[in-house]
Amino acid sequence: MSTTTYLAPSTSDTACIDRVDDLPTATVQCHASNLLQLPDKTLLVVWFGGTQEGTDDISVYSSRLVPGASWTHPARVSSDPIRSEQNPLLFRDPETGTLWLFHTAQPAGNQDQAAIIARTSEDQGQTWSKPFEPFPAIKGAFIRQPIVVLPDKTWVLPIWYCRVPPGFRWIGSDDVSAVLYTTDKGKTWNESIVPDSRGCVHMNIVTLPTKNSYVAFYRSRWADFIHRSTSSDGINWSAPEKTLLPNPNSGIGTAVLPNGDLVIVFNNSSVFNDMARREGLYDDITPADDKRINQPEVNGKTAIWGTPRKALSVGISKDDGKTWKYKVLEDGDGFCLTNNSKERSNRELSYPSISIDRSSESGKGVHVTYTYHRLNIKYVHITDVEAFVNN
Repeated sequence: MSTTTYLAPSTSDTACIDRVDDLPTATVQCHASNLLQLPDKTLLVVWFGGTQEGTDDISVYSSRLVPGASWTHPARVSSDPIRSEQNPLLFRDPETGTLWLFHTAQPAGNQDQAAIIARTSEDQGQTWSKPFEPFPAIKGAFIRQPIVVLPDKTWVLPIWYCRVPPGFRWIGSDDVSAVLYTTDKGKTWNESIVPDSRGCVHMNIVTLPTKNSYVAFYRSRWADFIHRSTSSDGINWSAPEKTLLPNPNSGIGTAVLPNGDLVIVFNNSSVFNDMARREGLYDDITPADDKRINQPEVNGKTAIWGTPRKALSVGISKDDGKTWKYKVLEDGDGFCLTNNSKERSNRELSYPSISIDRSSESGKGVHVTYTYHRLNIKYVHITDVEAFVNN
């Protein structure tokens, strides 16, 4: 059990949270976890770790929790010697059981030059194939959120494009979302752009099983609000619109409970006037000889970085994400004007990943992982998420 942070302040909260772990670490920095529950109830978690996001020693690591055991020591999965490997994503083929691991790879902070890399595993992530590029013609695309499988067995992978004019440094002011989809288990892929999605990234698609439709939630580059869009087929999407939930330009995690209610984990924080800001996500590792200037504003707007990633909260929606009731899971000042982990300068609580607990007696249990100060990945098991939010 973690003893480093303050969680579940009341007796009723404690009754809804039965496990809190700090996952073991192998690197100075850990960030951007992704969580998958395997058929035998084992939890598999991947994240990226190294010196600091954007450096060439950033690689993908994994750990697993077998029921009744402890988290395993992190295993290094990737090892590109010249690129920063980020945002790992797990997917299990529901027909064959093959595991897929996707992640990005980029030189330094140049997300506009990123490639998407994949590996597969036939032994539940114990060993992995050699890396390959599933989309060799696509550069500058990033991933974060899970693949969704449609009723006709089409796989849908949400992505976003890190766009920047030639000669400028990427900071995220012209990013747009899209979905890649395949009907042949990843052999070939097609694309559908989300309309009017500039600034909306980390598209998190959720199936609404009782309505045979889909809803997606987005992180905002403008550090204002989580955005939402809908689809009747999972491929063609409406333009994202603001919700009432704040967002500090940071990751979110959303899932659907067996009863159809939606669960979200997010930062209850957003930008305000005169708040200190960063030049960009990689401003503290930019090489001295990189003389480029940041990309220009687009339609009078520029991406906002450095808004505190604090008040990590859990929410419940009974109307497909139109309205929410939520409660803080863990709080702190969320300082993220630097990504520096060597000096323990960063104090963000961020990038949640959520998985529905299929063995939950209440039908409302969830597994959650998230970044703790970029020092380690934290795991929380909530036995009844609705009770937690309501108490």
